Amino acid sequence: MAALNDSSFDPITFVLTGIPGMEASHVWISVPFCLMYVVALLGNAFLLFLIATDRSLHQPMYLFLAMLAVADLMLSTATVPEMLAIFWFGSRKISFDACIAQMFFTHFSFIAESTILLAMAFDRYVAVCDPLRYMTILTPSAIGKVAIAAVVRGLAIMFPPIFLLKRLPYCGHSTMPHTYCEHMGIARLACGDITVNIWYGFTTTLLSSGVDVVLISASYALILRAVFQLPCKEARRKALRTCGSHICVILMFYIPAFFSFLTHRFGHNIPSWIHILLADLYVIVPPMLNPIVYGVRMRQIRERVIHVLSQMGRTCF
Repeated sequence: MAALNDSSFDPITFVLTGIPGMEASHVWISVPFCLMYVVALLGNAFLLFLIATDRSLHQPMYLFLAMLAVADLMLSTATVPEMLAIFWFGSRKISFDACIAQMFFTHFSFIAESTILLAMAFDRYVAVCDPLRYMTILTPSAIGKVAIAAVVRGLAIMFPPIFLLKRLPYCGHSTMPHTYCEHMGIARLACGDITVNIWYGFTTTLLSSGVDVVLISASYALILRAVFQLPCKEARRKALRTCGSHICVILMFYIPAFFSFLTHRFGHNIPSWIHILLADLYVIVPPMLNPIVYGVRMRQIRERVIHVLSQMGRTCF
């Protein structure tokens, strides 16, 4: 009987409940989620197409933007289709291995995106505060190293949880009050000691994304200090608008994510529907907003979008 309870035997199937207490509203909740997902897919795919096909956009900030689009596509695609299947078809069952895979890609893409956001904040800092050295600092080699670092960092952080979850015994607890699989959500279904899982998740969150937030905040603080020293009022206003929109999207990415991570450790009195709804927002809202805020607001990309759309209009008519 012990073998049947061990996750290594692996006929385990989990049941994702969706958003507890809001089951009657699942269909209505699915409509904005589906629309946001479609916008995220189209926006990020179109952005990648523009950057890949236009050599004038093969510059550091646009290459970082392409990396961000890839991470956004991975983050939203790893989670939203599963949510919609639950909301529309009541498809709640997921195998243990599929759950582990979803957990891995969700957290991996979050870590990669956090790394890229840090690189983009540094890019803006150099562009504003040290423009004469911009091309010597952000060389193609440096950009390639950032891409490799984002992947290696995500892999290094996310491989241990696979084994930490595989080692746990699962004794029939199969109902997970969530719309997708995440590390602590799976661990809490185990009937063994999950102290290592809790502290590993908490520590890696603080030492990876937590450090990123501090460094991103420092970069934008230095950027804003430089902006306020600009002599031209219009230039100050334009720079503040750009920084403000960037900061808003960054907050939309990190606040729900940290709320979700920390709720597993400290937020036992927080209603589960709030926790899960915010966890859903951080995997879909930033991927939808990033192509607009970071992409279309950039003059060169805006001009390319207008050019492509006008070409398509001529072709159609």
